[in-house]
Amino acid sequence: MRSHLKSVLILGCLALGVASAALGDQGVTVMITNDGTQDIVVTVYDMNAGNGRVVLTNTRINGFTSVPLSLTEDANGEAKVSWTATTTDPVFKQCGHAVTAVGNDGAVNVHADSTCSV
Repeated sequence: MRSHLKSVLILGCLALGVASAALGDQGVTVMITNDGTQDIVVTVYDMNAGNGRVVLTNTRINGFTSVPLSLTEDANGEAKVSWTATTTDPVFKQCGHAVTAVGNDGAVNVHADSTCSV
């Protein structure tokens, strides 16, 4: 009886370890999409990773183009994303930014259509 209980406990711990490793390794796949016609320069932060890890740095994204990213998931299976964007036009510079949560295979629309703060 004691041996049987010990085996059940060991198997249960192994099953929990495998399940948590499988969930932790998957992450969340997200498409960062420029939802406008102008090319923009985008920086994306994974807010679920320690101290908002930068996952895309000053990357030019052409109009209506997407970039796939794998991000850290939270307890709800979502990625928390912070992004900033600026237009590539030096004369009529515009900016954009937001923080959003998105599930697996979701899209984050980025744009630069506001006045830039100084």
